[in-house]
Amino acid sequence: MTKDELKQRICESVDRRRSQIEGIGDQIMVNPELGFKEFETAKLVANTMEEFGFQTETGLARTGVKAVLKGKNPGPTVALIGELDSLGVADHPMVNPETGAAHACGHNAQIAGLMGAMMAIADTQAGEELAGNVVFLAVPAEEYVEVEFRRDLVKGGEITLLGGKCELIKQGHFDDIDVAMMIHTHSDSTMKKTGVSTSSNGFVSKLIRFVGRAAHSGGSPHLGINALNAAQIAINAMHAQRETFRDSDAIRVHPIITKGGDIVNVVPAEVTMETYVRGRTKEAILDANAKVDRALRAGAMAVGAKVEIETLPGYMPLANDATMVDMFEQNSEELFGEDELTKVGHRTGSTDMGDVSHLIPAIHPMMAGASGPGHSRDWHISDKEMGYLGPAKSLAMMAVDLLYGDAEGAKAVMENHDPLMSKEEYLAFQEGVFRTEVYDGETGTSEVES
Repeated sequence: MTKDELKQRICESVDRRRSQIEGIGDQIMVNPELGFKEFETAKLVANTMEEFGFQTETGLARTGVKAVLKGKNPGPTVALIGELDSLGVADHPMVNPETGAAHACGHNAQIAGLMGAMMAIADTQAGEELAGNVVFLAVPAEEYVEVEFRRDLVKGGEITLLGGKCELIKQGHFDDIDVAMMIHTHSDSTMKKTGVSTSSNGFVSKLIRFVGRAAHSGGSPHLGINALNAAQIAINAMHAQRETFRDSDAIRVHPIITKGGDIVNVVPAEVTMETYVRGRTKEAILDANAKVDRALRAGAMAVGAKVEIETLPGYMPLANDATMVDMFEQNSEELFGEDELTKVGHRTGSTDMGDVSHLIPAIHPMMAGASGPGHSRDWHISDKEMGYLGPAKSLAMMAVDLLYGDAEGAKAVMENHDPLMSKEEYLAFQEGVFRTEVYDGETGTSEVES
């Protein structure tokens, strides 16, 4: 069987499995689960894999699921990836009212696409034409939410890093993978049916707590230390740094106040905040992070409060592999016609696929099928052909391109790729980000714990 014939049969299989694939995507859409809590979604994935004759590994980084198809001949290992988790969007029409979880970013479509690719590869017995292995990997916790919950998992020894793929790297589940890819749904009306960036931002995360002194807000505010004022000054100080951020570094700092006080007639004694510090390179992120820390200390100093600054590792910047981008573009043309791929340069969001891309060749392209702004109440799958079936076909076709024959495609990708970090360097960097500083604004002294 030629490569083109195999790819055609894969696409036909996806079309035959349409109702099953769409059913998976729809079922996950109405049963959203937040990161590191995707137990029911993981169960659905494992059951589907086992239905098609695969042995599964479950409970990877709490909820991850893995199955492996072995090709007829030995060769490289290609991972096809889908993300299990949802966001928290409280006003989404399909929100879980108990948890606030909602699919407003398309991870339900990723899993539908991953399962569709698995079905088609199994249906066509594609492994008989491949040299190497295909790993179907459903991963937890890409959306970096509920940061305190994840921090507590780290403190409790259940995980060591706060993102799903990051933790899978740490646990060794990417050690035997040579090439990886996934496809993310998009709802951008300015983009064509498919899209791919050159790169995207990474970030570090921060949990911040200002501690003041309570007092009667009307009768004796002079006896208090207003932690909310300290936080407001710190936020303004962050804004004052923005002109120092170089455009080329794509810095994004977006703090929120998660607690602003207790009751209105008491001077706020405790105020908590969260923020990301995003940037195009790890050097730019660390530089901006130091400026944010300076702003936080300034807020505490201004009113004589204390500030606890806990910095946590986030995600590395994404670097899409150029050789794989070319392959994806060719498949986009086969599936959707010429001129249906948008190349968008650098993007300022973040993904833990960036961490994978620092170690091995990886690609994180986008495919239409959704409407409404991402991460909003209006986001939904509006075109199941593009949202569910398109990714299934594209993932499976890429696996064939990489491993068909003697795996010439994967070997070319690997030969042309220069890793940005070794696993040891990556873990040393991420684990080195952990830092807690307690700064006393009255005395100007700090205590630091790494």
